[in-house]
Amino acid sequence: MTEKPSPKETALKKGCTVFVTGGSGVVGFATITKFAKAGHRVRALARSEQAAQIVKAAGGIPVLGDLSSDTALKAGMSGALAVVHAASQNAMFGAWEDYLRDTVEGTRRVLDTAKAAGVKRFVLVSTEAVLADGEPILSADETTPLPQKPISLFSKSKIEAEEIVKTQTNGIETSIIRPALVWGIGDRRFLPGVVETMKSGSWAWFKGGHHKTSTCYAGNAAHGIYLASGFAKSGEVYFVTDGEPVDFREFLTKLVATQGITAPDKNAPGFLGDAISLALERAWKITGRMGQPPLTRTEVNMLFKEATVSDNKARQELGYEPVVSIDEGLEELQRLAAVDPNLGT
Repeated sequence: MTEKPSPKETALKKGCTVFVTGGSGVVGFATITKFAKAGHRVRALARSEQAAQIVKAAGGIPVLGDLSSDTALKAGMSGALAVVHAASQNAMFGAWEDYLRDTVEGTRRVLDTAKAAGVKRFVLVSTEAVLADGEPILSADETTPLPQKPISLFSKSKIEAEEIVKTQTNGIETSIIRPALVWGIGDRRFLPGVVETMKSGSWAWFKGGHHKTSTCYAGNAAHGIYLASGFAKSGEVYFVTDGEPVDFREFLTKLVATQGITAPDKNAPGFLGDAISLALERAWKITGRMGQPPLTRTEVNMLFKEATVSDNKARQELGYEPVVSIDEGLEELQRLAAVDPNLGT
């Protein structure tokens, strides 16, 4: 699959070094691929040998370590012109100390190290879930106020990470990219989780599932990050999407079909999603169970209620537009799944 040519290229000089955290994740993998194909030297933090292999497959140079490793961060950023910080605590449910360590203080540590290393550009990968408060997200943009009471610790930690990047900009130019619902090559969380739930017979479309949602193919998210690394105004936030919102049920039905799955027809009342996810989260807290419940309030908020955002600001200020259409992305996932089931997810 060939991306459409961009009307605007990054201001970063070809051959410069870029450091990426979270490189084995779906957005990080696409980001490494994007910068490497553009002729940049990409180093990426890798917590394990498995993560290192993923980084290499994307075209990057793995730097073994995690967000707590000053040595690894310094080594990765040595001589780097830009840093893309995509690593965080991505569980939708958990203990605040984990979110504080990985997402909040992790962001602070990476940004502080970048400033000390003389890095010029810093891009934080955030999420539209910073707006999640239990209500539908309707045609939001960057001026939409952040909620006073985020629906989850995940959302709260992302908000705090954004605040660090917005306010601690002395000596470095920062920007924040918020991709909408991310999908694509290298997704080992969202699509596999949906497929597993559908296979188990536990999936239901709350309120029918025919609401609008904004999506963002990982390659499009990476393209937004790529442009932000060269053109973003310091301290600014940008949503990036696949374009016009889509019908969630229709989109997800096509997405799981790339993995050979036929989406079930089972429907459930909308209120059950809120009630079940709240009950499950309370049960997990009371019993102290590890991991996250099979359904969380954040997932209900972002998947089973309208969640639409505008990327007009990124289009106007960065020259952003999707480089891969939804149909092209789906075709690529299906092709990879046919070759090797582990490639598409």
